[in-house]
Amino acid sequence: MVKNRKLLNEELGRKSIDEFKTSEKLPVAIILDNVRSLNNVGSVFRTSDAFLVEKIFLCGITGTPPHPEIHRSALGAEKSVEWEYVESTIRAVEGLKQSGYLIISAEQVEQSVLLNQFYPEKGWKYALVFGNEVKGVGQDVVDISDVCIEIPQLGTKHSFNISVSVGIVLWDFFVKVMAPF
Repeated sequence: MVKNRKLLNEELGRKSIDEFKTSEKLPVAIILDNVRSLNNVGSVFRTSDAFLVEKIFLCGITGTPPHPEIHRSALGAEKSVEWEYVESTIRAVEGLKQSGYLIISAEQVEQSVLLNQFYPEKGWKYALVFGNEVKGVGQDVVDISDVCIEIPQLGTKHSFNISVSVGIVLWDFFVKVMAPF
């Protein structure tokens, strides 16, 4: 049996906050549409840091840093990942559309594209919208999205936790856009 030694934090070669801020980013912005759990918000920050996301837009009732519950799950990623609070999700989406982003809502809708069948184009910019833990992405946001993607699921539950959904979708985009890494 192969024995593997766990790496120490200082052996991981992680970026400093300053290095992160100047690094080439995955051409993705995240929009959180009325996410109520501060732990979910913190988890989205941490995952966004891991995959070099450009920016997070916190909309509606979504909590904002600084907050101890966000920090508890973000572990400081709220200091590295750029973020902005926008009261209206629609306003955030419209602003990103005007800036050339393709708006993609992660939601179960008629005509959704399964995540494994969606191939982002290199050179494009994407804004990924994730919704409320109970109600999902608002219908008004779905209506103005360019595409809706859906994560294939085979069990009895109809959805993943939002922080899990963000992780799955960002990993998929990271592999498809940044590979080989």
